[in-house]
Amino acid sequence: MPDIAIETKTTAATDGLTALVTVDNEQRLNCLDSALARKLAEVFQDLAQEPALRTVCLRGAGQRAFIGGADIREMVTLNPDTARDFISTLHQACAAIRDLPVPVIARISGYCFGAGLEIAASCDLRIADTTAVFAMPEVQIGLPSVIEAALLPRLIGWGRAARLVYTGEHLEARTASDWGLVDQLTAPEQLAAGVKQTLAAIVQADSNAIRMQKQLLREWACLPADEAIRHSIDRFPRAFDDAAPNRRMQAFLNRKG
Repeated sequence: MPDIAIETKTTAATDGLTALVTVDNEQRLNCLDSALARKLAEVFQDLAQEPALRTVCLRGAGQRAFIGGADIREMVTLNPDTARDFISTLHQACAAIRDLPVPVIARISGYCFGAGLEIAASCDLRIADTTAVFAMPEVQIGLPSVIEAALLPRLIGWGRAARLVYTGEHLEARTASDWGLVDQLTAPEQLAAGVKQTLAAIVQADSNAIRMQKQLLREWACLPADEAIRHSIDRFPRAFDDAAPNRRMQAFLNRKG
């Protein structure tokens, strides 16, 4: 039965929580229908309420796909009245990932198509192995790419984004890495270790600083540069509301001494 599975564990060094979220629809290449997309949004909305949360890893079940797209069996039944609800539900899943106050890492193997690529683009980082294949094939079935496909030009540039959404062509993992769509590329057997290493680095950082940094990154993405810089200046003093900066800097100085 298709489901969204979630596992959490406490990090020994920080008493914080990390979460592993798995889209489990392996027989259908982890494709998202409305029910599965709705549950994915709910899982991330619930995680957002957890103050001890430090990081989340998002993956698809099995090795064949991260998320193979939206479920075409549901899409073929859509009409102008139901299409808005369907695509809005997919957007809500993407938005819940983007709105999570801590970093989300997409762990990508196999197919990452359509809605799957939009989900991946909604994550903070994308770590993939060499089996990963990316595409935005909607125009080939008579539809435009919408919702979080709008993030692609910021990730890979307007020309490359246009190429993906106009042609529907498949993008191999190495090219995706060269384009900046993938932040780290590994061999399949090294994917878990690569994700673990990045998660560990985030967990070792200060929790409040990480949450502030994610807020700033969101602002940098949508504000003019001058305004984004001013917001950064306003945020900086707030970091000292907590004792962590002074404590961590003093520890650094002590090690150097």
